[in-house]
Amino acid sequence: MDINDLRSIVTVVSLLTFVGIVAWAWSKRNQAGFDEAAQLPFTDD
Repeated sequence: MDINDLRSIVTVVSLLTFVGIVAWAWSKRNQAGFDEAAQLPFTDD
């Protein structure tokens, strides 16, 4: 295994991590929590 194989593996893992984060952020299951968090600056104490 040379350095180019390692670079390729790191690139693929990074891409999969990015796609996983995007899928998590756009998931309908998390939408309610994100909507609530988006309104926090506007709430009065």
